[in-house]
Amino acid sequence: MEFATKNLENDHVSILKLIDVMERMTNRIPVVEDLEEVIDLIQNFADGLHHAKEESMLFPLMAERGFSMTQGPISVMLSDHVQGRNFVKGMAGNIDLLKNGDKSSTKAIYENMLGYGGLLTNHIAKENNILFRMADNALSTSDHQSLVTQFAEIENQIVSDNSKGNYLARIEKLALKYLEGFPEQRINGENETSN
Repeated sequence: MEFATKNLENDHVSILKLIDVMERMTNRIPVVEDLEEVIDLIQNFADGLHHAKEESMLFPLMAERGFSMTQGPISVMLSDHVQGRNFVKGMAGNIDLLKNGDKSSTKAIYENMLGYGGLLTNHIAKENNILFRMADNALSTSDHQSLVTQFAEIENQIVSDNSKGNYLARIEKLALKYLEGFPEQRINGENETSN
């Protein structure tokens, strides 16, 4: 049997890679375009696609099978999603300030990035190890098959080249730049080159 939760766990691998990129970015002088790319990837892939699969497909089906949406594990996951969106708002607002010349906003951008990263790392561990295992046990084979089909449909929708494959390629591009030692200015002054 193909578990629908495996699809979501695969998304988690890419989201964790994006979090690694974000953590690495906080040790460097900000590149506004890369910060905006991170925001776009979070809003459209991590939240827009991945969380949409959970919030509009998996969680309601789990509720039909007896889980509560207002207390317990699903409620905690939904609360984490809201908290993550608040971190993203903090990043986006301070990026706007940075673009308007307020260099002091870098600290708030990075605090929100690290807050988001810590939250999502713990959130993903809870989903992978607890909630998804509960779903695997509670959902029938046909439930899983239905979810797999629904997930594939939403992932294959292409709107302005924003398919799942496009998002994953963009995360990989950032990973090559930040996780593989792309030279650029560092905040501590090491390896200084022009942006």
